[in-house]
Amino acid sequence: MSDAWIRLDLNNPVFQRHWFGLPKREQWAVLGTLRKLSDMTWDQAYRDPGLKWELIHTRTGPNGERLYSFRMGKGFRAVAYRDGYWLRVLSLHPDHDSAYR
Repeated sequence: MSDAWIRLDLNNPVFQRHWFGLPKREQWAVLGTLRKLSDMTWDQAYRDPGLKWELIHTRTGPNGERLYSFRMGKGFRAVAYRDGYWLRVLSLHPDHDSAYR
């Protein structure tokens, strides 16, 4: 399953509120990262040094899934979890530390 293409779920209202509230330049940075992810397999994404995947030990997803943060642009990260082929993006965090609370 690691050679499967990533499917993006961007329907979380918290993620959408954060994204749409960003300045236009940062919205484009998020879009660029999402485009990049949509052209990758899971294996490629995990190995990509620019995304800087990190397991969040202090939180879990809606059904107990492991949460991860990854770089979405300069100065901010996203929180998401893997659900089969899907990357379900939950939120954006301009402050790196807030992704872990």
